[in-house]
Amino acid sequence: MAIATRMTAEELWALPEDQRGELIRGEMTPVTPVGKPHWRLVGKVIYALEHFAREHGLGDVGAEGGFILARDPDVVLAPDVSFVRAGRLSDDQAGFMPLAPDLAVEVISPSNSAPEMSRRVRLYLDAGVRLVWVVDPSQRTITAYAPDRTARMFVDGETLDGGDVLPGFRLPVGELFA
Repeated sequence: MAIATRMTAEELWALPEDQRGELIRGEMTPVTPVGKPHWRLVGKVIYALEHFAREHGLGDVGAEGGFILARDPDVVLAPDVSFVRAGRLSDDQAGFMPLAPDLAVEVISPSNSAPEMSRRVRLYLDAGVRLVWVVDPSQRTITAYAPDRTARMFVDGETLDGGDVLPGFRLPVGELFA
């Protein structure tokens, strides 16, 4: 039986961009390109978060940034959308970000399985992410996970909020899926 070679975050970063994936306990996992529905939802989430964060001077919002969530073995995940509060990142940050984002947002794709999404949420929360949103386009829901592992599902007609991570942020669920 072959022994899998573990990779570090630095070795992953050294690969050409088109050959990178994510690391789960040192093993590289490919990242599958997405289609238009996923791409549009990610854009809507980025737009809403970026507008709010900039207006209130709260921090940085971005897509698919690599975050080092654990070491030895390394875990590097790239949430569809993330928020990092002001002052946590330097402007000259090179390589993957050596911290957990304050908010990680994952939009479920047809290629994602329930166990995979559950594992991702657990990895984020174990690393110290303060809020995780899982957007499910097929069910038109957003599930918000807190550090204590409690979850709340928001459905059409309800309004998602940013909790203590993004105080005052509000997004009607129906508006996201419109």
